[in-house]
Amino acid sequence: MLDDEHLGDIEGALGRIRLDEDDSRHGLKRRLLTLLAIVGPGLIVMVGDNDAGGVSTYAQAGQNYGYSLLWVLLLLIPVLIVNQEMVVRLGAVTGVGHARLINERFGRFWGWFSVGDLFVLNFLTIVTEFIGVSLALSYFGISKYLAVPLAAVALLAITASGSFRRWERAMLVFIVVNLLLVPLALLSHPHYGAAAYHLVMPGIQGGISSGAVLLIIAIVGTTVAPWQLFFQQSNIIDKRITPRFIRYERADTVLGSLIVAGGAIAVILIATYAVSGTSAAGHFTDALGIAHALGDHSRVLGALFAIMLLDASIVGAAAVTLATSYAFGDMFNLRHSLHRSLGEAKAFYGSYTGMVLLAAAIVLIPDAPLGLITTGVQALAGLLLPSASVFLLLLCNDRAVLGPWVNPRWLNLLAAVIISVLLMLSGILVATTLFPALNTTQVALWLAIALAAGLVTAGTGLAIIRARHGPSTTAPVSRAERNRWRMPPLALLEPVAWSPGLKLGMGLLRGYLVAAVLLLIVKAIQIGGQ
Repeated sequence: MLDDEHLGDIEGALGRIRLDEDDSRHGLKRRLLTLLAIVGPGLIVMVGDNDAGGVSTYAQAGQNYGYSLLWVLLLLIPVLIVNQEMVVRLGAVTGVGHARLINERFGRFWGWFSVGDLFVLNFLTIVTEFIGVSLALSYFGISKYLAVPLAAVALLAITASGSFRRWERAMLVFIVVNLLLVPLALLSHPHYGAAAYHLVMPGIQGGISSGAVLLIIAIVGTTVAPWQLFFQQSNIIDKRITPRFIRYERADTVLGSLIVAGGAIAVILIATYAVSGTSAAGHFTDALGIAHALGDHSRVLGALFAIMLLDASIVGAAAVTLATSYAFGDMFNLRHSLHRSLGEAKAFYGSYTGMVLLAAAIVLIPDAPLGLITTGVQALAGLLLPSASVFLLLLCNDRAVLGPWVNPRWLNLLAAVIISVLLMLSGILVATTLFPALNTTQVALWLAIALAAGLVTAGTGLAIIRARHGPSTTAPVSRAERNRWRMPPLALLEPVAWSPGLKLGMGLLRGYLVAAVLLLIVKAIQIGGQ
């Protein structure tokens, strides 16, 4: 471990577990108390994902496409759970942050490539959080030149308290405020039958178009963002969660996944109601436009939506900035724990402060293209997610790292399908950007066929390889042994040997993603200029 503060008692917002506590008692009350003490990382990472950019993206889906994109959110629930469950095991078993694992197992080139992606994307995401702050408080007539600096100071005060428990309690308070979405959705008089239909029946109001595909990618990127992998793994380590508590952290993660999907669905219902029957339908501007549209129905609804947007922006900014500071500490071998005071971890808190202040300053620049930044950042996250998920999948199949906690075969298959679908979505965007005259529906169909053929070929190849090598000879491990197993020190592990095929595949993936990001910039500018 890089920081010895990552060892010791679990000091959660809702309870404490001593390091030497007896594990022999398993009554219902005891399990509930343990769950309460563990709850935090999963909830925070998920609710933090319903941030300013998320609210804006879901609101755009509702305003421009009604209920017709609800099915995307339902499909994203298993994606969230699968991705973050792998992160849970990595954090609890290794005690090492995601950035450091990539750097040590795959080399500095890939480590810096991945973390470089993260730094750029996270910084732009933090900018969108301050955009959310300025929009939310402008609803109440507060200038962004007052709102943004106050939010920046609040973020620094919450995080640099020197107490993990105080920070987590503050985050849980914000999460409770986020539940304003429930009464807001109920007061928006949703059409329950239509909502249920669109949850299970894929479709796009008005048909498939490049703009709709860009928005779907943005929904994927804001709901399943790369920063979540880095944040939850490091936050689990900082909270001192070990393998014996993995099942509780899994429950925390599943609960958070359901809440984030429910919140996203609520925003779509609210936005659809806000503009229904008005000239604003189909013409999204920003989240503030939704607040004003709700205000035309009821001043209370408009105010509640603005408060919820402010709350989402603060939670998102705190989580995304902290994810970046955790990765910064990993890459530069620095102390990086919320258990430490400002004086004990100057570089850790300094990186956090620098990002917050610089992002806030950008939002205060007159006439900055804030709407374009918000839309582009969410789609950028969707394009970069396959790369982050590939490294996650490789680490979770690294027996030297996870030992008996490596992925089962069915999970590898499911994760491979998820990554392939994400690549297909980005492929549609790239193809329609390069060749605007292409029929988007036909492109999607051909890419889906290619995806299915690729998965069948890969599955057949793996089956042949397993048949040649025979069944696994790994001895079964008891639950007690699994709960005690931790990754050996990284310096003692043999370097990962990459096959020529894997090197070629990773090189092609990164080259493709660089090209896709450049084309995304072109597409976002085109849409912004319309």
